[in-house]
Amino acid sequence: MKEDDPAFLSAQDDFPLWSAPFGLMLLDLIPLRAKIKVLDIGFGSGFPLLELAQRLGDSSTVFGIDPLKAAHERVQYKMNVLNIKNVQLVEGDASSMLFQDNTFDLIVSNLGINNFDDPQKVFTECFRVAKRGAQIVLTTNPKGHMDTFYSIFAKTLRELRMGDVMNDLAAHINHRLTRDKICDYLERSGFRITGTHQDSFRLRFLDGSAFFRHSLIRYGFLDDWKSLVPDQEQKKVFKKLEENLNHVSERKGELELTIPIAYVEGNK
Repeated sequence: MKEDDPAFLSAQDDFPLWSAPFGLMLLDLIPLRAKIKVLDIGFGSGFPLLELAQRLGDSSTVFGIDPLKAAHERVQYKMNVLNIKNVQLVEGDASSMLFQDNTFDLIVSNLGINNFDDPQKVFTECFRVAKRGAQIVLTTNPKGHMDTFYSIFAKTLRELRMGDVMNDLAAHINHRLTRDKICDYLERSGFRITGTHQDSFRLRFLDGSAFFRHSLIRYGFLDDWKSLVPDQEQKKVFKKLEENLNHVSERKGELELTIPIAYVEGNK
């Protein structure tokens, strides 16, 4: 598993460039208070976990939970180098946490919801460990993510007469959460929605070839896309898809993808 390889995680430190627009919105909107306990779910390589801890200062403690050992090793290294003392790391699954009831004043997760196998179970656990009056703040890239890419992917499958794969592609696209669905999960868990925000940013590439060779795409998305296509057809499909992306790029001068941002906050 690449994500649990220390060398991979170390090289992945530029991935916060991807998560930064989401994390910066989170950091811009959450309240900053003294003497609070915070939980960051799915902290990965440490953003915004370490940034939030430093902005809150030493009167507060920020706990991070993540199931990957390599994530803990990398973030602990950063804490040691940067001399950050007010962070505690916990290796575990957010759907079954060992924290006591009513522990945290603030719970955050930046893009973490994309990796939850059972979001409802995670949010129910969050409600349990949240204090009365605590706030939960989430960011994600909701449905509508990379629409341009997916429309070209679908066009490619139509050209290759692969209708069965198109059904799997549609399911893959529709599996991504909407802002309203996230709100529904939180409300079912007991939280009261207090605010939502939406924004977007662009990812720009010279062409489809540069897009497919970028580390973010290769390690963050490509395996999932390939899993939609039978093994014996992958080379043909992705060669044609790259050609189609390059044709669009040549016509428009670049390949531009829109990434929507959804921010949702609630209170217990």
